[in-house]
Amino acid sequence: MRAVLDTNVLVSARRSRVGASNALLRAADARAFVMIASVPLFFEYEAVLTRPQHLAALGLTERTVAEFLDYLAGIIEPVRLSYLWRPQLDDAADEMVLETAINGSADTIVTFNIRHFGPALRFGISVLRPEEAMRRITG
Repeated sequence: MRAVLDTNVLVSARRSRVGASNALLRAADARAFVMIASVPLFFEYEAVLTRPQHLAALGLTERTVAEFLDYLAGIIEPVRLSYLWRPQLDDAADEMVLETAINGSADTIVTFNIRHFGPALRFGISVLRPEEAMRRITG
C-alpha cells in the first residue's frame, strides 16, 4: 500500500504512542507500507508540528521536532509534484495532500478529515482513518 498521511495524523501520532496514528508510523518504519510525501507537504508537517500550541501540548522542543522530521525523511518516499491539480477541494490547505497522493500514485490518503477528501475517489484513491488503514495493513 502507498499512503499519504495527512498532517493531523502526524500530530495524533506524536500525542499518543498507543493510538493507530502512532502504529502507522511504526508500520512505515518497518516498511509494512510505503509512506509518501512531497516537499510542500513535508514543510506543512514542520509548520504544524512546531506551532507553539503543539510544542506545549506534546512537551517537545523545536529541536526534538526537527529530529523527528529527520527520522521521517528517512522512511518516506519523496514525491515530485509534476502537475498541480488545484482546485479540487474546499479546503485549500488539503490540496497538497491530494496533489501528493495523485502525483505519487497513492492507494490511500490517511486522515481524520474523511469528508474533506471526497474528490480523491475520482482519482482511484481511497480515504481512510488511521485505524482503518492499520486494519488494511495488518490484514
